[in-house]
Amino acid sequence: MTIGGEPHVVKHLHVDDVWLMRSTGDLRCRPLLMWRSGLLDLLPACIDHAIVGAAAGEGRNGWGAALLMRDVTPFLVPEGDERVSLVQHHRFLNHMAALHASFWGWIDNVGLLPVSNRYLAFGPDSVAGEERLGWPDAVPRLIVDGWRRFAALAGPVADPVISLARDPSALVDAFAEEPATLLHGDWKMGNLGSLPDGRTVLLDWALPGRGSPTGELAHYLALNTARLPETKESAIAWYRDSLEGAGISTGGWWERNLALGLLAGVVWFGWEKALGGPGPELSWWLVRAAEGLRCL
Repeated sequence: MTIGGEPHVVKHLHVDDVWLMRSTGDLRCRPLLMWRSGLLDLLPACIDHAIVGAAAGEGRNGWGAALLMRDVTPFLVPEGDERVSLVQHHRFLNHMAALHASFWGWIDNVGLLPVSNRYLAFGPDSVAGEERLGWPDAVPRLIVDGWRRFAALAGPVADPVISLARDPSALVDAFAEEPATLLHGDWKMGNLGSLPDGRTVLLDWALPGRGSPTGELAHYLALNTARLPETKESAIAWYRDSLEGAGISTGGWWERNLALGLLAGVVWFGWEKALGGPGPELSWWLVRAAEGLRCL
């Protein structure tokens, strides 16, 4: 639709239509909660969420919502596997660090995604119910297949990682002793863009909640591997420097937190790495998993 001469889009959300809402137990529509709580207004100025209005009560039991958003399509990262520029990639990491620093130590009194649900989201049990629905989305079926392949390819870390994907209690307990902040939850290129003034477009607030900053970093590294213009190690170092530049000292906690965060990345996406078969990418994450498991 066009409002005041500007293009807008309406996005409809309901647990009956979105598998990720089902796998994370979202009956209240978390983007709506972000809007109603005012948290979106507290985001750092470098981030544009594009939402201008929200309405509740859609669909069965009124569990759904409609979001009115400015149409930022021209500014989004183009689809495909082309690498983004180093400048844009570093800007994304800078702004991720700015978000985390702005909410450092934040406590969730809104009722967003619980920490345990976050690490269950891509587990084999969390998506198994999609089979009873006839696999309406392709991704859950890939997740189930991917974990089977992970079990065959991941060697000694396979069983403990899959166990965490089914019951992340040990990981949740370990993170309870670590720094936490507000997470967007899904920093993939499909949700990102850059405005002409340098701000980052950050869409799809489906997985917000309290959690580990390095877990969010691991999520970014895992999902955007093909599009990164530098090594994962360099990206990690850039994010850490950005966090320091935003006023957060990383001395004393960084190494353990990073190891746990990267382990979380494997708990989320070990299935996706296994779908790619043996190779450097899977091997890199298996080493990180082993390091993280030693911290539990």
